[in-house]
Amino acid sequence: MFGLGWSEMVLIGIVALIVVGPKDLPGMFRTLGQLSGKARGMAREFSRAMESAADEAGVKDISKSINAAANPTKFGTDSLNKAATSTFKPGGATEALSKERAEAAEKFKEASAKAATARKEREAVAAAEAAESEAPAESIEDAEDKS
Repeated sequence: MFGLGWSEMVLIGIVALIVVGPKDLPGMFRTLGQLSGKARGMAREFSRAMESAADEAGVKDISKSINAAANPTKFGTDSLNKAATSTFKPGGATEALSKERAEAAEKFKEASAKAATARKEREAVAAAEAAESEAPAESIEDAEDKS
């Protein structure tokens, strides 16, 4: 309350007791309480009037839409939840696309296997040819060394 600690409030009470006197002090505190109650009531009524005027002007609707636009995480989460809870219809376009993708993947695997087999055969033939070409060269060198 007003940023006052207990020690400051006690000091104000003692000064009020001395200045006002013990006889009129309860009446003064009662009057201060009534004035603060009236001030709070007026502030509450003003806040209600401002809120009702804002509601009539549509400020709440605008603030909700602004808050939704300002929070893309929640907006994205709502879209994901909506998509996740949508019902899956078997036999629809998704299933047909899934079958097409599976067939394409199988064809790709078969083509990759054939290409790998062909590459291994070419490498084996190339290695055999390289071995044959080295073998006659060695026998020619051996013959030259003997002579």
